Amino acid sequence: MASAAEQMASSISLANFGKATELKKRLWFTLGALILFRLLSFVPVPGIDPVAMAQLYSTQSGGILDVFNTFSGGALQRFSIVALGVMPYITASIVIQLGGTLYGPWQALRKEGETGRKKLNQYTRYLTVAITLVQGFLAVRGLEAQSTRQAIAAVVQPGILFEIAGTVSLVGGTLFLMWIGEQITSRGIGNGVSLIIMAGIVARLPQAIGQLLEGSRTGSINGLLVVGVIVLTAALVLGICFMERAQRRVLIQYPKRQTARGMQQERSHLPIKLNTAGVIPPIFASSLLLMPLTVLQWAGSRAGTGGASDWLITISTYLQRGGAAYLLLYGLLIGFFCFFYTAVQFNSEETAENLKRHGGFIPGIRPGKATENYFDYLLNRITVIGAGYLIIICLIPEVLADQAGVNFRLGGTSLLIVVNVTMDTVSQIQSHLIAHQYGDLIKKAKLKTTPRRR
Repeated sequence: MASAAEQMASSISLANFGKATELKKRLWFTLGALILFRLLSFVPVPGIDPVAMAQLYSTQSGGILDVFNTFSGGALQRFSIVALGVMPYITASIVIQLGGTLYGPWQALRKEGETGRKKLNQYTRYLTVAITLVQGFLAVRGLEAQSTRQAIAAVVQPGILFEIAGTVSLVGGTLFLMWIGEQITSRGIGNGVSLIIMAGIVARLPQAIGQLLEGSRTGSINGLLVVGVIVLTAALVLGICFMERAQRRVLIQYPKRQTARGMQQERSHLPIKLNTAGVIPPIFASSLLLMPLTVLQWAGSRAGTGGASDWLITISTYLQRGGAAYLLLYGLLIGFFCFFYTAVQFNSEETAENLKRHGGFIPGIRPGKATENYFDYLLNRITVIGAGYLIIICLIPEVLADQAGVNFRLGGTSLLIVVNVTMDTVSQIQSHLIAHQYGDLIKKAKLKTTPRRR
């Protein structure tokens, strides 16, 4: 039987949506912020010739740069002021979260609640500035070297002034995106950083579909292969929707209590999602792969001079997208971050202690340490399934595209991010609508408190 919340959610209509003023403000704010992000992706760094830059990128495209370009919505291809996207911020978040589980003082901050969280967020911002400075400077220097080596004047006037202006522009663009993401999270709908990444991916979707259909029209791609890609995409979307909604419901019982109907045993369920980590593991794994490989791709050293340049070229060759080393490393990172982020999201010790404090228990499991061990055991089994699902979703399309020779760069990772973020955003919209309906019911029932008569 459906719950009251589910029954109310099923009654949501466009009329109710039109009355939700606060929700409409949040949606308009989110849409405006994403439009601003897209406009910034077309603003090049000072000193860049856009036409020559497009020609230079065409000689360097492929592999990991296409992944980075997809996540940034084509900003890297134009070397815009937001070319680095939000990846430095995500990398900083990884470091701070790892430190929060391993470094004593930061562990204490995590336990301080909202105050500790604000301090850790501040550390994340500081680290984002440092990472963006390094990545921005290396990207600018690498672009200068590539322009010289390829004899393409993408940089109008190379030199120290361009390096300073370019680095400052990239740092400012990334920090502005970080601020926009935080504003969307607090004043809009959904997770701001995830929505920015999704907006970049969706912006590249028409171009990717157009290239696929054009290849089918010209005969360079088999028509049956195009149909296969469409069927595979539909199957992946359905699979992602099913797995993201799957959960393990743990039965929780409470002591018998006296009610009007006599002694009643209260029961409830603690839902644990099959994929507790959500879309974070692929994003974190991509970020860690992009950070060193971008430096390698944009390294300006000349090939064949020996020394460090040969090592850079060798590593970059082995870690090309679709290669065995890239797929293996990507899969291992996804699995690692699944377990890591699940441990961060679900604290078995705290959950067991809360159940014990309120008198709840799992049938057949003693409260306290035994319940904590049971949650750890259950989470490990569930996370193995969730990690396997994420690895399959992210890697299988990459392997099939590489074997079939289809240059369809919106693979499983991008599809997972788009579907997952869309489902999360729709869920938040539904929650706001339900809250709005509850508010209307309270007003109609006139349940407002009235002042006491003297």
